[in-house]
Formats: sequence, C-alpha cells, structure tokens
Amino acid sequence: MQAYLQSFNILSADEIEIFVKNARPRLLKKGEFFITENQICKEVAFIKSGILRSYYTSASAEEYTYCLTFPNQFMTAYSSLITGGPTVENIQAMSDVDLLIVGKEVIDDLAASSINGLRLLKTIAEQQYLHLEKRVFMYQKDAAKERYLELFKSHPDYIKQIPVKYLASFLAITPRHLSRLRRDII
Repeated sequence: MQAYLQSFNILSADEIEIFVKNARPRLLKKGEFFITENQICKEVAFIKSGILRSYYTSASAEEYTYCLTFPNQFMTAYSSLITGGPTVENIQAMSDVDLLIVGKEVIDDLAASSINGLRLLKTIAEQQYLHLEKRVFMYQKDAAKERYLELFKSHPDYIKQIPVKYLASFLAITPRHLSRLRRDII
C-alpha cells in the first residue's frame, strides 16, 4: 500500500505513514464478503493479494458482476462510502484475499487536515470515473472477444481463478459464449 500511495506522488512521507499506520489487516476466504447489499460502507480495502468481485442482484434474482478488482488496488462500495447510505452492491472474494483496511474516519481526517489528502481523493475519484467510462465504452464499442482479450492481457495470472459464470457476467456474455471464445483463442 505504501508503494501504491507513493506512486501518486501526492502525499508526503508523513501522510503516507499515517495512512499505513492506521491500516489493519483482514483476510477473506474464497466466497466471503467484504460488504453485502444494504450495509453501510465505512471502510476502504487495499488488496494485497487475491481478487474481489463486485456485483448486484436484479429484481429477478440474477447476479450481475460489474467489477473485478485485483492486487495493488483500492476497493470499496464507493457510493455508500460517499453518501453514508446503504450499498446496493455485494463485494465478494473470488479467491483467498489479503486486505489492508482503512476506516473512513482516517480518510476524512486526512482530507480535512491536508490539501494533499484532498488531491489524492480527487485523483482516485477521477481514476474511478475514467475506469467506469472505459468499461461503458468497451461494452458499446468492442466485441466480446476484444473485451476478453483485454482482460486476459492485463491479468493473465488471475483470470483462471474467476469462475466462468462470473467472468461471463463481467464481460456481458453467456458462459457458453465465453467457453467458445476461449476455445477459439487457444
């Protein structure tokens, strides 16, 4: 987490130390949840190892995976963290996951006491927006094969750990279509 925060080149060494010092470890076993629908999110996770899946459940009880988060990234139920309201998403471990947890109060204190903290939060919010925009454009512009290849190229070691039904949902295709894509690529 320290190296990740340093990579932004925004926080001072002392500010990073405060952030890191206030992080506490949490292990999730495969299948366990970081947060579930209707809970209020009051923390941010930094993924040291493992994969988290974010999904929502439709009115017809279908699960839709909309985000996969890999090591060396922050993850949270962002809208709940911002608003203080209940989340509509579930964040589940796709493998055993080693996390560092930072409470919202630590983040709020950093933002209130440091212009650098505000700059970091702004930068992270901008990255989240750009990531979301890229996914929207990818679904509208790219064929399923290109979406799969992009994910495979960026995370080849992890893609095999994600069950086909969740990976297919993330790519907005059927599990059968994903199996055909994988067969055609090999």
